[in-house]
Amino acid sequence: MVRLADLPEWEREHLLGKIPALPKFGIRPWVEGGPLAKRRVALITTAGLHLRGDRAFTVDTRNDYRVIPGNARAADLVMSQFSVNFDRSGFQRDVNVVFPIDRLKDLAREGVIGSAADFHYSFMGAGSAVTSYEPKARELAGLLKKDGVDAALLTPV
Repeated sequence: MVRLADLPEWEREHLLGKIPALPKFGIRPWVEGGPLAKRRVALITTAGLHLRGDRAFTVDTRNDYRVIPGNARAADLVMSQFSVNFDRSGFQRDVNVVFPIDRLKDLAREGVIGSAADFHYSFMGAGSAVTSYEPKARELAGLLKKDGVDAALLTPV
């Protein structure tokens, strides 16, 4: 990803101007939970990933999400991130940079987490106000609940 200092001044000011409107979450966990070794964990990213053959993210669908099965291979994933400021080279070398599916499976195998979810999810992180994701996030929460997920690893890109 491009560094703030490398952006033109007008773009840097535009991005920094968004900070006051961001919601304040604090540092306390939203929900207390059991031990990590008993948790079912899903990945949720804003890298704009989807399965090859699935519909790409566009300006009109940027607040939507795509479902990524837990058995998807790195070669099955495409990044349709459309921000010109986004460097895709890390993803092209190793999907785990933005979507650490292999590391999550390692943690499950080692017993650090209880299990990896059957399904994971990707949003497009470019261009939308954070609060505009809430309706889709609520919908996604229902899917996570159906999969028995009680923890999520968020990878904001």
